[in-house]
Amino acid sequence: MMETQAFGTNQKEENTSLYILENKNHMKIKVSDHGATLVSVLVPDKEGALKDVVLGYDSASEYENHTCYFGATVGRNCNRLESAQVVIDNTPCTIPVDERGISLHSAPNGFERALWKVKESSDSSITLSHLSTEEEQGFPGNLEVEVTYTLTDDNAVEISYQGKADKATVMNFTNHSYFNLGGHDSGPVLNQKLQILAESYTPVKDAMSIPTGEIAPVAGTPLDFRTMKPIGQDIEADFHQLNFAGGFDHNFVLSEKPGELKAMANAYCEETGIAMEAFTESCGVQFYAGNFIGSQTGKGGAAYEDRCGFCLEAQFYPNALNRENFPSSVVKAGEVFTTKTIYRFSVR
Repeated sequence: MMETQAFGTNQKEENTSLYILENKNHMKIKVSDHGATLVSVLVPDKEGALKDVVLGYDSASEYENHTCYFGATVGRNCNRLESAQVVIDNTPCTIPVDERGISLHSAPNGFERALWKVKESSDSSITLSHLSTEEEQGFPGNLEVEVTYTLTDDNAVEISYQGKADKATVMNFTNHSYFNLGGHDSGPVLNQKLQILAESYTPVKDAMSIPTGEIAPVAGTPLDFRTMKPIGQDIEADFHQLNFAGGFDHNFVLSEKPGELKAMANAYCEETGIAMEAFTESCGVQFYAGNFIGSQTGKGGAAYEDRCGFCLEAQFYPNALNRENFPSSVVKAGEVFTTKTIYRFSVR
């Protein structure tokens, strides 16, 4: 049976909640209606002890006071958009920009700051919904969006999204969990191993991390994760793409279009024996190595620093709205858009 706990009040003085699901293996996930956020993923390690393998905070207000997007549902348009001016279905749109003159994760009024409604729940899943009005972010149309978290008995966290709008609009949703398979409080992830099942990536122009539009092979570069290797093995390599981003923060090309469920990555921590397999219907995945977490206090007083977690954000390619050669993230009025990403855990 799903357990519910108070999660504090947000800046609007609304009460927020934490919903706890547990499977037959005693794996647990904790989800908040604040930002439809994945707050905790508690996985048995090789000794049978539960390890919380995602970074996060103990209350909604702490999430509001930080900008790392720990565990958040991100949208309408995740990742980066080159300018504040976008044309969708012949409609010019003015999008809020951050301090660098781009749009990142549709801030400051992104999904991660909304109080979502619980639409339905069961012993193994919870569906949260949000009405994103046209005024919320500047994108056209009123968007009804849902995210469903399901905890399966084979220790998988399934995250399914559904969106429908009354005008053509962008639907590019992702989950921004920072994983640390040694436990959220175990320090840097540089010795943890990662494989990304992608032959190519989208290079960025400069430190703004906007793609050039090129699709380039990973072969012969530090971004080649086709064979599993430690995250830290090449992170300090003198390579212009890493210099731009302060380490890994790049989109890897999984397919030419979204829709088919495919394996995207594998990760492993030798100390805990925890392994993670990741699957998605998205066409790209942003691998971010937590280069700019900074010094923070997380759940239970844990000290978080740079590179204490890594993200595998399944999504459309960054800046797809401004690149005709990238798969389009625009969905027509009245059409239902769905996509799913799965993170499955085991021990070795």
